[in-house]
Amino acid sequence: MGRVAGIFLCLLILIMDVAAGILGFEAEIAQNKVKHLRLWIFECREPSHEAFLLGLGAAVLMGVAHGIANLLGGCNCICSQQEFDKASSNQQISVACLILTWVVLAIGLSMLVIGTMSNNRSDGSCGFSHHHFLSIGGICCFVHGLFCVAYYVSATASMD
Repeated sequence: MGRVAGIFLCLLILIMDVAAGILGFEAEIAQNKVKHLRLWIFECREPSHEAFLLGLGAAVLMGVAHGIANLLGGCNCICSQQEFDKASSNQQISVACLILTWVVLAIGLSMLVIGTMSNNRSDGSCGFSHHHFLSIGGICCFVHGLFCVAYYVSATASMD
């Protein structure tokens, strides 16, 4: 029963991160459909409510997938270099994947939030162009899913 639940959780995390990545790409497409005027690195454009909602959905899904992976993966506390050297290879991989999930979450969520907030205004805005923040956040969602699954698998394997 434990293996089936583990496989289900890995699939759930992957599906959520893939869905978040697809929503990020769809938000980028919706953002590019609105009217805009570009002059070198400056641009004036209308916000897209659809891009705002899709970007918000992507950010929420990525956060929920991260929370599920971290809560159900358990806590592998390694506080010093000596503990890390003495730990099993599964624990070392688990800690490395945990750190990478947090790094990818920080980058991806930042990109999604920046892209989403640029579509939050009620009127058009002019300024530096915000190129591809939503699609970069979508790519980070895919990478996040891979590291979350690797973390969950290695963390549960190190508990046995």
